[in-house]
Amino acid sequence: MSNITTAPTSPNSTTTTTVLTTAEPSFIEALINKIPLPRWALIAIAVVVGLVLLLLLICIIKCCCCRKKRKKKEKVNLASINGSSTTASLVQPDTEDIECGLEDEKRGRLQYSLEYDFRSQELKVGVKQAADLKAMDSGGTSDPYVIVYLTSDMKKKYETKVYRKTLNPVFNDSFIFQIPQADVAESTLVMQVYDFNRFSKHDIIGEMRLPLGDVDLQHVIEQWHELTAASKIEQERLGEICFSLRYVPSTSKLTVVILEAKKLKRMDAHGLSDPYVKVQLTLNKKKWKKKKTSIKKNTLSPYFNEAFVFEVPFSLIQNVDLVISVWDHDKMTKDDQIGKVFLGCRATGNQLRHWSDMLANPRRPVAQWHNLQPVEDVDKTLGLKPRFKLPIPNR
Repeated sequence: MSNITTAPTSPNSTTTTTVLTTAEPSFIEALINKIPLPRWALIAIAVVVGLVLLLLLICIIKCCCCRKKRKKKEKVNLASINGSSTTASLVQPDTEDIECGLEDEKRGRLQYSLEYDFRSQELKVGVKQAADLKAMDSGGTSDPYVIVYLTSDMKKKYETKVYRKTLNPVFNDSFIFQIPQADVAESTLVMQVYDFNRFSKHDIIGEMRLPLGDVDLQHVIEQWHELTAASKIEQERLGEICFSLRYVPSTSKLTVVILEAKKLKRMDAHGLSDPYVKVQLTLNKKKWKKKKTSIKKNTLSPYFNEAFVFEVPFSLIQNVDLVISVWDHDKMTKDDQIGKVFLGCRATGNQLRHWSDMLANPRRPVAQWHNLQPVEDVDKTLGLKPRFKLPIPNR
């Protein structure tokens, strides 16, 4: 089949006329033909437009998914507040949820009394009785006794007698703590109820903590208190120290000014301390340089204002740790460490922030307060290595 038709010819005609018949062009082809651009340019433009539309579609789908997730989270939170059950309750609970459940378990109640004598500065604590204690023994009873102490002086602890096989013991014991009026507001009274075991570790039933700053000690107090789960970590308050740091890279000078300390732990028998401060530099976890302040007698809030200058090249500043330790001086025995703190690139929290502020502000002193930390914890973090010593040849 052919689309070419030939008209009949007469003998007199000398030409042949050929007629071509083709299909009419479509609308799109006609439109393309009207655009004054080559076909390859039109294809490139079409591809770019397609990619842009695809990216827009992906963004729209992503936004919709995020909104759905937010709505689901809000629904779960609202359901947990209202107490209604959700599918989240079918998931295995976290260990924190399990611990909270254990803490909510009833452990009993303790009746106590408080009386503060402002003249003699003595706090009289009475341990009256306990009721509905948690059974710790296999027979459904306990052998309870109570330990009493103040967080301001954790070395001094009292304990009651042990009462056998009872969940409702009556103690009627009283203990006296010597505590200055100025320290009362910052102390917490702790009473811990234990179960006595003859051949194993004593189990704690529960405890009560009473911040004395929240109590009106103008009157004698006698009341009941619910026992709660014991605190996992008992952090003893060692005190606070304030010092400033200044580093000048051009001269390689590090200046440490020990300003003052406050609320230091009592180390002497008369309830005071003879504090001084050691300033030490370590390099690559090895002891390098050290200096110390003068000794301040009979005080828990010493004022030093003593400056120490160390030469630390800028190339070593990243490998240096600054260790500040507070000591109690004793004439007859070895000096005791009260607490310490270290700063440097390996430090964390406020210590790292103080060190970073010093480096970010060269030539400008930066002062800050720091809480003293237990000596063992700081030494473990520092991981200091012993100094390298040359062997001495035998003569």
